[in-house]
Amino acid sequence: SSSSSSSSSSVARRDRGVSRVVARAAVAKGDQPSMATASASTGAPTVYALDFDGVVCDSEPESSISGWTHARALWPEIFVDDSEATTRRVLDGLKRTRPVVETGFENTLLARCVYEEIPGYSVDEILASWGALMPPLMERWNLDRASMVSGYGAIRDDWMEADLAGWLAPNLIYPGIGEACNVAEASSACDVFIVTTKQARFAAAIMEEKANLVVPETRLFSQCVSGIPKTAVLRELGDAAAEGARKVFVEDKMSTLEKVCATEGLEDWELFLVDWGYNTPEERARAEANPRITVWGLEDF
Repeated sequence: SSSSSSSSSSVARRDRGVSRVVARAAVAKGDQPSMATASASTGAPTVYALDFDGVVCDSEPESSISGWTHARALWPEIFVDDSEATTRRVLDGLKRTRPVVETGFENTLLARCVYEEIPGYSVDEILASWGALMPPLMERWNLDRASMVSGYGAIRDDWMEADLAGWLAPNLIYPGIGEACNVAEASSACDVFIVTTKQARFAAAIMEEKANLVVPETRLFSQCVSGIPKTAVLRELGDAAAEGARKVFVEDKMSTLEKVCATEGLEDWELFLVDWGYNTPEERARAEANPRITVWGLEDF
């Protein structure tokens, strides 16, 4: 009977946790389109600004599935083949093009590119020039950023509400990252900020449920809808930091770090490119050659 009681208690705790995360996500569906809900205030001697996808969480499996699902819902007249073979082909293409994705809805565009095998949009061409290739697609398909963010988020919301465990499962916290962040969170010597293009409610749910990591909402910066650049967030964090504080920015996108390098007023940020995230060997080589950027492995973190 003690085993049965323990099992019942475990299930109850799990169910309370699931209910809590679903409730939080429901309340947070009104994610602010800017940095309004976050506060840069910090008095810690060290400030860590961490990207989320590709640094804390390997979200590629889930974001690819969500992009495939969103594309099929958005263009049912085009996505007429949802066979297992086609699904595998598209998801494989999304995995290979993941290094170019900055905001989740781009997976939806990429899913259509891969599905239709659009000329000029091969995997190699996308990896080389996605920044230039995406705007013409948005215009050609009569899409706007806000609607795409909302539609992509709705796919995730529906999945979470129907099957939270199923949604969480393909969102993987990189080994040791949750533990390291929890140690930092417990220390008065540093403050951890999450700076992400992911909608805040999704990042918060994943961190809490997969890593037992709760970052206060005031230190979770999401620029998903507004597109406010991370350089602006870092400037705000730097202005609010204690005098002489060490400021560390950890990112997996080389293009973002290069923008920081080129932005006046951010010279005192230490920049790190993680080698476990969504970047290519060529990008890691560029980072190695840049005196401002250090390439970090998991053990370094």
